[in-house]
Amino acid sequence: MENTRFKTSQYVCAMLLVVSSIALVAYQVVSIDDVAAGLLYYVAQSFLLAGSIFGLDQYVRMIQKRGGE
Repeated sequence: MENTRFKTSQYVCAMLLVVSSIALVAYQVVSIDDVAAGLLYYVAQSFLLAGSIFGLDQYVRMIQKRGGE
């Protein structure tokens, strides 16, 4: 059986990272009407990490299906 608790924690961390980056951008836009370059870098990194987590899991599932046939 797969370790679903570990996968769930990965997904939750990835989603919290994306939500936190969006929240920080919204806060900065409201407070100073601008988005700093460092925050844009953080947003890009968070989307890259979240996409990697979801994409890698899908890739592993695809390889497992192909090996099972």
